[in-house]
Amino acid sequence: MSGMLELLSDSPVVPVLTIEDLESAVPLARALVAGGLNVLEITLRTPCAKAAINRICAQVPEGVVGAGTVTRAEDFSLLKDLGARFAISPGATPALYEAAARSDLPFLPGIASASELMQGLERGYDCFKFFPANAIGGVAALRALYGPFPNARFCPTGGITEETLSDYLSLPNVIAAGGSWFAPAADVAAGRWERITERARRVAGNRNRG
Repeated sequence: MSGMLELLSDSPVVPVLTIEDLESAVPLARALVAGGLNVLEITLRTPCAKAAINRICAQVPEGVVGAGTVTRAEDFSLLKDLGARFAISPGATPALYEAAARSDLPFLPGIASASELMQGLERGYDCFKFFPANAIGGVAALRALYGPFPNARFCPTGGITEETLSDYLSLPNVIAAGGSWFAPAADVAAGRWERITERARRVAGNRNRG
């Protein structure tokens, strides 16, 4: 399943966005893309999330927009109609894997244990969301997984900050990391897009693989 590896290699960090106000969707996406982060995950946690995906896809063509918090099999066909380019789940069930197999959307299944990772590998996946990263061992856990699973690649998400980002990106099995610190609610509400662009710029070139 190399589609997600190709997408994630375009950006060392994936902004994880929970959009509460539909009118902020496009300027927020433009601010992040201007800062060098073009792969955007819009979580399906708010009433306007799907409309936000559709609007950003239509008005910010340079962005690569996908959906996060995908938990229902039926979401796959709807997301394709909205223009989404990929789907990310916090975990993975047989129903989600089966729906993903029927879809041509690249899918990043979430895992939190070696057993879940093995199930995904058995289904042909090589790239996974590691969630909630900080709560389930963070850098130490990912380093431990590298030994028995050297070919698996991860996008850890959950509790990662600008200060800890480089620790994750230095791991050989981390292709990118997801974060939400770029867009504090106060800055989004006030339309302080330049601050969001600056945060994006600070990490857009961070590809340290120490």
